[in-house]
Amino acid sequence: MSDENEKRSETQAFSDFEKTGISKEWCSALLNINIEKPTSVQSRVIPLLLAGKNVLFKSETGTGKTFAYLLPMVQRIASEEKTGGVKAVILSPTYELSSQIKAQLQKISAMKSALLIGGAPIKRQIESLKEKPAIVIGSVGRITELLRLKKLKTDNLEWVVLDECDRLLDRELREDTQTLLSLLCEKKKVQVAGCSATADKRTAELVSKMTGAELDFEELPSEHILREKIEHWALFAERRDKIDTLRSFINAVNAKASAKIIVFTARPDQVENIERKLSYKKIKCVALHAKMGKMARKSAVDSFRNGKNPVLITSDVSARGLDIPCITHVVQLDLGDDAAFFTHRAGRTARQGAHGVNVVIGDEREMRSYAALEKKLGIVVYPKMLFKGEVVAPK
Repeated sequence: MSDENEKRSETQAFSDFEKTGISKEWCSALLNINIEKPTSVQSRVIPLLLAGKNVLFKSETGTGKTFAYLLPMVQRIASEEKTGGVKAVILSPTYELSSQIKAQLQKISAMKSALLIGGAPIKRQIESLKEKPAIVIGSVGRITELLRLKKLKTDNLEWVVLDECDRLLDRELREDTQTLLSLLCEKKKVQVAGCSATADKRTAELVSKMTGAELDFEELPSEHILREKIEHWALFAERRDKIDTLRSFINAVNAKASAKIIVFTARPDQVENIERKLSYKKIKCVALHAKMGKMARKSAVDSFRNGKNPVLITSDVSARGLDIPCITHVVQLDLGDDAAFFTHRAGRTARQGAHGVNVVIGDEREMRSYAALEKKLGIVVYPKMLFKGEVVAPK
């Protein structure tokens, strides 16, 4: 790019982001990571958060929700007097998402942060808090534990963010989330933000009740990523044949081009079984599930991200928030009637403007569920079959 074009690009980026209220300093940080224009959700949400409003927003997967709250947060924190202490707590339902939020923060700011998640040594996390991070990111359980141990002090807290807020309010996490929010928001006024691809007004009402903050609910118009950026395929297989069908499918798509594939199963106990059977057939793959330790999970994600293992087999622990570029195919090895799970799984592909393929390998019952989801979500499902090592349409 010529110097003149670079200057024009920089001027345009500054202009577009400055319209949202982001200062030149942070515009420059964004340019360094090749982000030139705000997405729709960023244009809508950043001004509201900079104005001090409490906002829960809904936007499709891959639309830039993380920077929509991180940018106003770091700008506001950096501009204030250096009173020290934790200024922001970001809650997320999984280790993978927490790690990604921290990585996104580090791309734009040198502000100190700490990752506080279960399954990792608490002593090391206590040591990290001694370095006085401005932002802590992590799981509800571990942050609550450190608060009660008085190792995490939130006297100067200004922000609470719930990433994948509807997941944090699911039945198994709701009580713990409510307990933590009462500890964080009790006797102090904090700004509250939340986001998800599948939140609704009821989610906003629950967060409002738990935090005592009146929230605006912002629902971004659909960008039709699920319908226009993702091609949906159906491969019929009886339950006993699914892993063999999966193996044949992986070989077929890899025969034409190198693919990066994430495979979902609703049964966590099946993740390692699938990985073993594929590995036995010389398919490079790696397993990821909730019972793995922190380092093992990190290693699995890293080996998938860098292409060493181009197939990742996981349970729904990773359906939310796992942001890895260039995933070409999502394979769902089972399917229920829950549109939210389907959407979050499929949304691991076609990110940042790319296209992708979502494949359901299912039996007769699951194909009926798929047909119902096709109608409900307004997508088009293309039946496929495996023939002579290729994925083809049935004749």
